[in-house]
Amino acid sequence: MATMTIAEALRQAIREEMHRDARVFCLGEDIGVEGGFGGAFTVTLGLAEEFGHERILDTPVSEILIAGAAVGAAISGMRPIADVQYGDFLFCMMDQLVNQAAKMTYMSGGTVKVPMVMRSPVGASTRGAQHAQSPEGFFTHVPGLKVVCPSTAYDAKGLLKSAVRDDNPVLVFEHKLLYGSKGARSEKTALNPVGEVPDEEYLIPFGKAAVRREGKDITLVATLLMVYRALQAAEILEGEGLSIEVIDPRTLVPFDYDTVWESVRKTSRLMIVEEDNRRCGWGAEIAARASEEIIYYLDAPIRRIAAYDVPIPFAPVMENYVVPSVKRIVEEARKLVEA
Repeated sequence: MATMTIAEALRQAIREEMHRDARVFCLGEDIGVEGGFGGAFTVTLGLAEEFGHERILDTPVSEILIAGAAVGAAISGMRPIADVQYGDFLFCMMDQLVNQAAKMTYMSGGTVKVPMVMRSPVGASTRGAQHAQSPEGFFTHVPGLKVVCPSTAYDAKGLLKSAVRDDNPVLVFEHKLLYGSKGARSEKTALNPVGEVPDEEYLIPFGKAAVRREGKDITLVATLLMVYRALQAAEILEGEGLSIEVIDPRTLVPFDYDTVWESVRKTSRLMIVEEDNRRCGWGAEIAARASEEIIYYLDAPIRRIAAYDVPIPFAPVMENYVVPSVKRIVEEARKLVEA
């Protein structure tokens, strides 16, 4: 076992997959620049020296180019891992991702595969509205795409390795405040969720949630940074006699409804926490499915906690107000048990 940050675990996953399969390569902006950071958040640091610039490709500042090259390489038999500096820039790639990558296997009757990975940092970190979004929900809407959200170092490595080996396009969303507090690109407000990562080969299957904390009063579903805020809230609420079960889906597509529904049958209350805007977020889909499939197990209305429906502000005090906080989660949980 080795103790790693999420950034280090992602780097190790890429390294192992590139050694295992010569078809795997990385492309993106500033991912292999000599003396650089290794991409925006250090994930590819040192890989150019190890594998050469033919497999760690620095691209122009053109997200359309990155997406087009990744799709073309994938359908030609390669397995690209594309690095997007900020998840907000995925919107520059919508035609390539939504109309091309997501649909080619279906339109070809299965004869064309698109085994590509798109890695995207998300979340608010005082960079303003165009560098702070959490767009996971947009892509859960698109048939043909898989959506992955690792919140621990162990999951980051295992899920990324599974993504590289998948024959479908996979979007891996990584929170900017969870990469770790080490290195030249560490964030001032970053958490440092270091964890034990096995040295030996392992994969984490898609569609299998992790129960981060067991409880009996409320089922709380959260991803990425919100997992840690949910756990903090659960700790506070435990002191008030409330027992919160925290579930981390790990993948939004496919989604592990069975684990969540099993928990709700025990707790009879469901709360969903996401950093994206509340309106039409992925949490709305979970709530809608719950109302269709397990409504008679619920003793109170489902509560969704999300960013307010405004662009993420630049001012730190306003950003902290808009994005779900531990305090807001605690307050909403209290209301839920009183309902």
